[in-house]
Amino acid sequence: MNTSTVAVPRAGWRTIARKEFADHLLSVRFTVLLVILSVAAVGSVYAAASGIRKVAEQASGTPALFLRLFTVNADPLPFSFITFIAFLAPLLGIAFGFDAINGERAQGTLPRLVAQPIHRDDVINGKFVSGLSVIGLMLTALVGIVAGVGIVALGIVPSAGEVARVIVWLAVAIVYVGFWLALATLASVRLQRAATSALATIAVWLVLALFASLLFQLIAGVLAPAPSTATPDQLIRNAEVQLAISRISPVTLYDEATAALLNPEVRSVGIVTYEQLDLALVSQLDLGQSILLVWPQIVGLVALTVVCFGFAYVGFMRQEIRA
Repeated sequence: MNTSTVAVPRAGWRTIARKEFADHLLSVRFTVLLVILSVAAVGSVYAAASGIRKVAEQASGTPALFLRLFTVNADPLPFSFITFIAFLAPLLGIAFGFDAINGERAQGTLPRLVAQPIHRDDVINGKFVSGLSVIGLMLTALVGIVAGVGIVALGIVPSAGEVARVIVWLAVAIVYVGFWLALATLASVRLQRAATSALATIAVWLVLALFASLLFQLIAGVLAPAPSTATPDQLIRNAEVQLAISRISPVTLYDEATAALLNPEVRSVGIVTYEQLDLALVSQLDLGQSILLVWPQIVGLVALTVVCFGFAYVGFMRQEIRA
């Protein structure tokens, strides 16, 4: 007996991703975010370029001069480009993920979407891939704008090593923002209202960005007390505990990875004593050594993103969707 079956495409998530990607590019939120981030990025680069132009004039052979465009801050702006990415770029992930699932549910289109001849997990996979693709496109455009403005303002051409460092850092930045996209997607799956999921994700972002250092300091003070009469060993122990605890935050992992990737002179991201600093040789690390230095931070960022999206994936697959 013959039975008629509907063939289910093996890569239905690609169809979802293409459709969502096009919707994102044509959305108002994409335009607004791109304009705001571009203005802030260009402003930070102009300030940094004006601050290091004298260095370029006095010593044209200064190593890694191009990379300083991304790491140096100068008046009137109190932040560098990488600081700006660390603080504001999470808004990209939040903006493209807070209503990924509950937005469809509120509009009544989710039942029709899962009724299509695709696997159910293609819906959340396609939405996440589309959001990550838009984030990658925007960050790549911002880095290209920053590099172009810096080359014109400073009149220098980056070396191949500097370009490679920027590319690796860009990949880390995309993963960092991808964590916030996964977190926003998780909130979108678990919470019924888009406004509630947006507020919850923004609250987590503000806590980790503004108050996490104080919270980690308090926890370290309990686990490894350092009173006013503390010995050097107690102070070092307190600092080590605080650093270890802070590395559960994606902000800390991103900051440490960025510090090593965009500054070849960074040789450690941990606690360094005066004796170790005094005996250290002044030299630069190549890109491979810098990556090895912060490989645990990069793996940690990837793991946090995967775990967060995994919870969103499982939660979506277990939800009951009614017409």
